[in-house]
Amino acid sequence: MRNYEVLYIISPNVDEDGVKNTIERYNKILTDNGAEIEKVDEVGKKRLAYEINDFRDGYYVVTYIKGTADATNEFDRLVKIDDNVIRHLVVRNDD
Repeated sequence: MRNYEVLYIISPNVDEDGVKNTIERYNKILTDNGAEIEKVDEVGKKRLAYEINDFRDGYYVVTYIKGTADATNEFDRLVKIDDNVIRHLVVRNDD
């Protein structure tokens, strides 16, 4: 199992309950595919470096996991079709 850092930015027009539901849904997707969540860092609403889809702000979430490529591939597949997530990035941390 490898260490991964999963970052995604949730659209600013999603309410607090929607943000919580989105975070829980993606954590469940990762754990259902064999990943272990080590830490979830909800950075919060921050200004974007540049405008994305006419949004200037976004809600940043960073999740540190230990798992296989299958979990990150499934996360990547599902996050691409979610309109609430405006950007995402999965990085493998090699020790």
